[in-house]
Amino acid sequence: MKTRITILLLALFVSFNIGFAQQDEECMNNLSIFDSYVKSKKYDDAYGPWKIVRNKCPRFNRAIYAHGEKILLHKIKNTTGADQIAHINDLMLLYDQSREHFASKYDLGEILADKANLAYKYKKELNKTDDEVYNMFDEAYVKDVKNFTSAKGLYTYFSLIVDLFDAKKKPAQAMFDKYDDVNEIIEGIISGNTIKLNKLAAKEEAGETLTKKEIQRKSSYESYINAFETKILPSMDQKLGKRATCEVLVPLYQRDFEENKNNGVWLQRAMNRMYAKGCKEDPLFLKLVEQKNNIEPTANTSFYLYLLTGEQKYFDQTVQLETDPLKKAKLYKKLAQELKAKGSYGKARQYYSEALKLNPSDGSPYLAIAAMYAKSANRCGDSNFNKRAVFWLAANTAERAGRVDGRLKSAAAKTAASYRSSAPSKADIFNCSCSGTVIKIGCWIGRSVTVPNI
Repeated sequence: MKTRITILLLALFVSFNIGFAQQDEECMNNLSIFDSYVKSKKYDDAYGPWKIVRNKCPRFNRAIYAHGEKILLHKIKNTTGADQIAHINDLMLLYDQSREHFASKYDLGEILADKANLAYKYKKELNKTDDEVYNMFDEAYVKDVKNFTSAKGLYTYFSLIVDLFDAKKKPAQAMFDKYDDVNEIIEGIISGNTIKLNKLAAKEEAGETLTKKEIQRKSSYESYINAFETKILPSMDQKLGKRATCEVLVPLYQRDFEENKNNGVWLQRAMNRMYAKGCKEDPLFLKLVEQKNNIEPTANTSFYLYLLTGEQKYFDQTVQLETDPLKKAKLYKKLAQELKAKGSYGKARQYYSEALKLNPSDGSPYLAIAAMYAKSANRCGDSNFNKRAVFWLAANTAERAGRVDGRLKSAAAKTAASYRSSAPSKADIFNCSCSGTVIKIGCWIGRSVTVPNI
């Protein structure tokens, strides 16, 4: 019997990557029991043996904390009143104990964010104010920002300061500063995952096959990036809403300019927000950019000066100053978007292509290029058939977005299908007897497309 228990526990320890610190048969037996119950989701049955191990052998195995969280979350969900509050407080304690006994497995920022998320979810039951919960998130930010990576936590952290601003408990500048703080954390998370993703994209581009683990990692990186790019960041902007319009920002920055004119961080954040909110036509934007460029030239200031003046020297300076490939790719995308909006499609494609070279796992430039092809169909073909043939090129380009970027697979497929519906039909191809022929597309596009075989 003891041999069977030992074998079972060895397997359990491997699954949690940790050994036990002391030999205790009662703890070993109860660990085996509650582990089995948790795996079959019988959390109420697991509660008793789990408490025995937790109280008697708190350093015995990390399963006490990994499984204990699941057990207590179940208890919280299925109780009310004093019992529920007791379980909530016990989970708060468990988070602290996990850090106390297995510090290498539980980072401080992660634990503090978990506690703050729990407090926010049960704010009413715990009788906590927005100030109190915000301060819990702020503790995670101040003490261990590196490991404050919870998507839910970061959004809630920002959302709470907006609520506190609305309640006149926080000034506008504090709200905007916190937006930038959280945004910078998220950009760092996205950047880290993108770098890992690009390594796998490069391997695929080289014709190599990804291993099963690499495929799983690729999916994980894409999922993480997607969560922040398409859910958290847009939700933050939506929450900020009209509190950050040009009508609000311009008077605020005009008022605070003299006090902060030698503060590079303040100037950078102010001009970034004005650009993001479409305030670049206001004279204050140029004033901010020029001042920042005088005291601390950066790629961003050069980029903004290029947009404002159109002088090539500023764009050359932008490329020279920015050494981070991902940040440079973003600048190329911004410029491409500006040119696309002005109808300068040839130049826009050039800069979208530069962005792709620097960040090959971002498929959005392909979708933008495809859209420009589709909009140019009527003026870039020399016959009705050839005009419509441009939509094949647009479809092919859109499909490339889905191939390099799993996050865009569905959108790319739908977009490509939409373009193909505007291309020549099988009957059109049959009537022209041109299956397999190559059509050269003129004007700015300057590309060729092959007529599908039917």
